[in-house]
Amino acid sequence: MTLAVLASRALCGMHAHAVRVETHLGPGLPGFNVVGLADTEVRESRERVRAAILSSGFEFPAGRITVSLSPADMPKESGRFDLPIALGLLLASGQLAAPPSDGAQPAAPDPALAHLVLAGELSLTGALVPVAAPLVIALSVARDAPDATLILPAGSAEQAAWVPGLRVLSARCLADVAAHAAGACLLPNAAPNPWPTPAPVPCLSDVRGQPGARRALEVAAAGGHSLLMLGPPGAGKSMLAARLPGLLPPLDRSQALEAAAVAAMAGLPDTLSGQPPFRAPHHSTSVAALVGGGSRPRPGEISLAHHGVLFLDELPEFSRRSLEALREPLEAGRVVIARALYAAQFPARFQLVAAMNPCPCGWRGHPVRTCSCTPDQVARYAGKISGPLLDRIDLHVVLPPSDPVWMAAPPGEPSAAVRERVMRCRERQYARQGKANADLAGAELDEFCLLAPDAQSLLQEAMRRLAGSGRALHRALRVARTIADLDGEDTLAASHVAQAVQYRRPGV
Repeated sequence: MTLAVLASRALCGMHAHAVRVETHLGPGLPGFNVVGLADTEVRESRERVRAAILSSGFEFPAGRITVSLSPADMPKESGRFDLPIALGLLLASGQLAAPPSDGAQPAAPDPALAHLVLAGELSLTGALVPVAAPLVIALSVARDAPDATLILPAGSAEQAAWVPGLRVLSARCLADVAAHAAGACLLPNAAPNPWPTPAPVPCLSDVRGQPGARRALEVAAAGGHSLLMLGPPGAGKSMLAARLPGLLPPLDRSQALEAAAVAAMAGLPDTLSGQPPFRAPHHSTSVAALVGGGSRPRPGEISLAHHGVLFLDELPEFSRRSLEALREPLEAGRVVIARALYAAQFPARFQLVAAMNPCPCGWRGHPVRTCSCTPDQVARYAGKISGPLLDRIDLHVVLPPSDPVWMAAPPGEPSAAVRERVMRCRERQYARQGKANADLAGAELDEFCLLAPDAQSLLQEAMRRLAGSGRALHRALRVARTIADLDGEDTLAASHVAQAVQYRRPGV
């Protein structure tokens, strides 16, 4: 009996777990069985592998073939196991120069192949088809086995080559991989695609007036805080939200790769960019589309906004279940989707920006337009947003109606000038505590948010009058810390606390 052992990867959430692909060729009636909790696509690889081997000029071995994908209790899906199965068959049947492992007991991979990790779907002609989520596979291999060499189809390999410190080889067909395994002709190193140039984003100078909202947007960008804007139609809520990514610092390489990997898991095209992502789902979005889910869990909008902005316009029009599902990810920065056999985890470290009208018709409190809503309708409209969700939003801003004087005024401060202040503020935060102020935990607040005596008494009195929770107190401290950083101060003064408390006054 002959046995060949190779390595591959199985996707589960944002991690590609190691899979041992054991191919056994023994005597008996011809048969081809794949075991190890393989999904339909993996079981169908029997026909693809058979045709690809014959089309590549090799002989399909006769006898009883058993392919084991271990660990056996981990679900396996997609056609990425075609390549290691086909190569294992060629090794086990002795058609390559590198001898397979002999013996009844499972053997270690051949030393020349032990460092290889293979993933690729085969066409019937033997050509390799690009696989889904190559960045997720590459990031996992670089994290778990940095000395390994990853072999991927051309097209996928160029994306995986973005991961620093990982050797990635590009293959076009099964015959090329077989020649590499035999030592006859080595595969070329994959050349990474050019790093994309960030797409232009709208400038803050397009927004005329609304100085209070512009200040709140700068504070939100500087500390990574969540923001709720309440105002009548046409006040500029959507315009302000769309300009927040232009105020944020550009993503570093690891953040950009992580955001692109999440997008690849969701089936989106190549979206690698140094610009923070901006997601604005429609209010009819389901819970699974917003948070993530499905029989094979895929990331939702909150994960697609990882390291970026999630904008929920017309917040009360979202279903109550969808909004309540945001509560845990806002605190934890991740979402875990549990299934019977496993749990998939996706990152969700995003900035929530929401906008809503003061009432169903939108004109409540307007100096000119007349509101047609009854008090009961207004109460039901505001009641669609629960108190626990509002408590998790750092900044609450009420926007006044647009003023014709503003519209005739010259353009305001551009995004570039505001972004410089934001980046200086972020540099202070990372130099002091290694993270943004919005991510400070309870114990870290005591260490890094030192209050002046008058600021301490002001904060206690404000929380008492506003009936604020412990969470509200911590969020007010984080916002005050950001305001002090914008002013270049180490100690939180009463003026910083007063501004932070003003942003905690609910407008709903």
